[in-house]
Amino acid sequence: MASSESSYTAAGRLGFASPADVDLFVATLERYERGEMDADAWRAFRLLNGTYGQRQMGVQMLRVKAPQGVLNGAQLRRLGDVAAQYGGRAHITTRQNIQFYQLPLAHVEAMMRSLGEVGLTTKEACGHSVRNITASPLAGVDPDEIFDVVPYAEALTRYLLRGPKSSSLPRKFKIAFEGSPRNEVRAAINDLAFVARIENGRRGFAVLVGGGTATLSRTAESVVDFLPAAELFAAADAVITVFHRDGERGNKAKARIKWLIRKIGFPEMKRRVLVELDALRAAGLAPLPFDPEAPPIEVLPEPPVGLPIAAREGFDAFARTNVLAQKQTGRSAVTIRLRLGDLSPAACVRVAELAERFSDGTVRATVEQNLVLRHVRTASLTTLHAALLDAGLATPGAGSLADVTSCAGADTCAIAVTASRGMGALLIDTLADSAAERGEDPGLIGAQIKVSGCPNGCGQHHIAAISLQGGMRKVAGKPLPMYILAVGGGPERFARLVGRISARRAPEALSTILELWRAGRDGDETLDTWLARAPIAPLKAALEPLGAIDEHTARPEDFIDLGQSEAFEVVEGEAECAQ
Repeated sequence: MASSESSYTAAGRLGFASPADVDLFVATLERYERGEMDADAWRAFRLLNGTYGQRQMGVQMLRVKAPQGVLNGAQLRRLGDVAAQYGGRAHITTRQNIQFYQLPLAHVEAMMRSLGEVGLTTKEACGHSVRNITASPLAGVDPDEIFDVVPYAEALTRYLLRGPKSSSLPRKFKIAFEGSPRNEVRAAINDLAFVARIENGRRGFAVLVGGGTATLSRTAESVVDFLPAAELFAAADAVITVFHRDGERGNKAKARIKWLIRKIGFPEMKRRVLVELDALRAAGLAPLPFDPEAPPIEVLPEPPVGLPIAAREGFDAFARTNVLAQKQTGRSAVTIRLRLGDLSPAACVRVAELAERFSDGTVRATVEQNLVLRHVRTASLTTLHAALLDAGLATPGAGSLADVTSCAGADTCAIAVTASRGMGALLIDTLADSAAERGEDPGLIGAQIKVSGCPNGCGQHHIAAISLQGGMRKVAGKPLPMYILAVGGGPERFARLVGRISARRAPEALSTILELWRAGRDGDETLDTWLARAPIAPLKAALEPLGAIDEHTARPEDFIDLGQSEAFEVVEGEAECAQ
């Protein structure tokens, strides 16, 4: 957005792509093919440009950034075109990115150029870089928000993208912006998070540093309780400078900023950041492209009213779980719940059409792998629901137990142990058309199931009410897919281990947990709240039989991973996520 603008439309947002990025990618690939650079150097370069090796040899995953999760109609159509042309699907991730799979390297240039034409970039989508900067999909419309953080998040994205340190860090670096108590982007598990605050009438942020999951789960802590919004760039620079200078570069498994904090202690990390921040203040602050106290304001779109239609079957359930009244009178935000984050080429086009007809011409990706249409006239909800129903996109249960999140898993990821998408699909199907999905039991709203195929946590399982992490064990000398089961996690707390279960016994484990909740809850206590406080011992005892499998009790299907047809085996691939 231009600094002179006082208002903007999300659909007219400027792009983030540069043709020079693709030119450099092609030139570097040619150097590699001529033998002028080794495989390690080429891998590091392509990762910084969003091109990631898969479990399958000879094909790539391409990660596309959607800063703050915003996608306009033209971008959605182009995502659909690319998915159709290269035989795949567009997949929404837990960091508001879009991924494509099974791509021969020869296709990547054409995809990058096509996506770049609509402003989408893969630059610094992977590798040791500042990754996609996330923000709440409800920013600007949330009735409970302090202020809209998206203009600030977008400004920081543009400031850091292609910056002098942004692609040469010790390890990946994740940033989030949150403006509401809803905590839609899970600020506490990010390397750096800016949480909106107002002090003495001034806008600013609490600056949190050092969050993360995986083998060292850690909640981010405050280095500045109130940072004036005008100092946003300086604060980001200060944290990145300390990480760039002092972070671990020898052992990639312990190179995230959380490991630096473990080494030196948080008080020392805070001191180092504040020293850098003071130096930047003394040198002169890099200014935001707008008045920090009066950022550009999103223009309220005026989609046509049309004639409301009678509600079709399923509307009430959809409205209970997928619709939120905005702070703008007469407008609603509508969540399109996607199955495991997947969008077919046809669905991309249809969502673009509906966004332009009913919304502001954009959608926002969520960390739950869904999409949100904003500014929908409340009077048009029944009409929109009918259109979504006809497109197969009206599944209720957004934000409920049935809205399962999963990483890519062993379908494509080189280091995954289990096929987590198969587990996600099994649990979704188990809960299909249940009280959870229909929103008839408010006690199940907000309790989320998250699945990851390994400890790295791309599915964000560490902060789930019901957490599943893929693993294996040997039974009668044969590998059997298992899951580490934990419960009670949330946006600012980590799940507690309750057992290990066979992959195919997950529905029984879920049923056991729900039975214990219904028997032990205090009045109308929600599942989410109960799991956070429930004694672990009874849960472990009840779930233990589901993991107690031996050669006599194991069934033939137990040795086949979910969604697969061949006998389970652990394939040890190279961990490009640690490169």
